[in-house]
Amino acid sequence: MTAAAPSTGSPPLRTVLFGYGLGGRVFHAPLLEADPRYSLAVIVTSDPARARAAAAAYPAAAVVPSAEAALALAGNLDLAVVSTPPATHAPLGIAALEAGLHAVVDKPFAHSPQAAQELMDAAAAAGKVLSVFQNRRWDGDFLTLKGLLERGELGTVSRFESRMESFKPAVTKAWKREAGTADGGGILFDLGPHLIDQALQLFGPAEPAYAEVRSRREAGGPDDDVFVVLQHASGVLSHLYMNSLAPQAGERFRVTGSKAAWTKRGADPQEAQLDAGLLPGDSGYGVEEPASWGMLGTDASGTAVPTEAGRYQDFYAGLAAAVLNGAALPVHPADSLRGMEIIRQVHAGI
Repeated sequence: MTAAAPSTGSPPLRTVLFGYGLGGRVFHAPLLEADPRYSLAVIVTSDPARARAAAAAYPAAAVVPSAEAALALAGNLDLAVVSTPPATHAPLGIAALEAGLHAVVDKPFAHSPQAAQELMDAAAAAGKVLSVFQNRRWDGDFLTLKGLLERGELGTVSRFESRMESFKPAVTKAWKREAGTADGGGILFDLGPHLIDQALQLFGPAEPAYAEVRSRREAGGPDDDVFVVLQHASGVLSHLYMNSLAPQAGERFRVTGSKAAWTKRGADPQEAQLDAGLLPGDSGYGVEEPASWGMLGTDASGTAVPTEAGRYQDFYAGLAAAVLNGAALPVHPADSLRGMEIIRQVHAGI
């Protein structure tokens, strides 16, 4: 059974979900459906197969083929969630805000810092809440690392290594094959927002100091192998790796401190669990197997550290509190704007 969220006494936030690809189907729709503070009212997809799947999974939602059809229903809606290709994030987000809806935009926040700023300006003009779905702030391994740092168990950190690597020689989505840098295409726009946001959250403001941006697929296309070094004002160096052509993935995290290091392999389990139908509140949701726990210590003496349970649901809990009660945003768009600026600096050659 899925545990119900505490009642707010307010009617659920009537939500339109733009997009029913991986992001909409695996992340947003299940998390919205699992939280009684939301009502998934409308799903937008122009793909007939996805439309059939959405209607079967969420029979109470209206499935419409276009943004125009969805926005025509804005008078009966409260919130828009944008989970579409990056070049459409700003236009759809602005249209939703101007229609009187609060908005959540998937990462990357937009396809350029200018577009991201336009989104923020539109939210301010409309007097509506705008947030960015930086769900990796609630990965179990990231939460575990935050705890280690807060308790001082690593000492003074000098280097932070963070990787998202996979082996996907074929690109199955047409927009990912065709979208260039100007449209938010490539792995730096895809995974960079996660890795950069996590680094900034952990170690504070930073500037890009070095980068390698490559396209290694034989057919060419956008970048698929990227390495970025951030120099934090705190003194920490962040080494961030993104690669979709890695037959063997490196450590997800390796953090070097003056007292100890922490090394972690494997991916947070929540994406796979949501894809398999497991929801927040279900037994085992967000829980990682002990075999994947990270090691804390030195080569001579190390201890496995249990990974905290992941909590993607906390994003939408925080968003409801912001919309209904005026609480702080779960993710402030200014944080993601800074990430976009770093990505543009890297693409411009720093």
